[in-house]
Amino acid sequence: MSALFRKLHHICVVVHDLERAEAYYSRLGFGPFYDYPKKGPYAEFEVPNPAASAAMKYRCADLDNVQLQLCMPGELDSPQRRFLLEHGESIYHLGFEVPDIDAGVQAGLDAGLGIIARGKRVDGGGFCYFDTRVHAGTVLEIRTT
Repeated sequence: MSALFRKLHHICVVVHDLERAEAYYSRLGFGPFYDYPKKGPYAEFEVPNPAASAAMKYRCADLDNVQLQLCMPGELDSPQRRFLLEHGESIYHLGFEVPDIDAGVQAGLDAGLGIIARGKRVDGGGFCYFDTRVHAGTVLEIRTT
């Protein structure tokens, strides 16, 4: 289990206005920002609302040691939108790199973690958002490239 959350890849902040947030972070020296690179179709895609997931907008900035992601959930119902409405603009999740998404998901399940959403691309890459908000204070995600 300890290997799941050892290699921090990104911090995701949900925001109401993506352009305003990007402009603010840019003034502080973050950037350059770029669109989140969606890397291909998913063979498995289990999310609460696929339409809301597709409508989300992301902008990313690579820092020396971690990536910052800004996420604007949009108007459709999603866990990110509910979080934004309940808590305001804040960190929604921490994303960690794992070498094998299947093994990582299984390790999380074996540890009793619930899953909010998960996906696996045809190339073997993927993601899994674990429902750790109550105990960790935020969502913990694992991902492979």
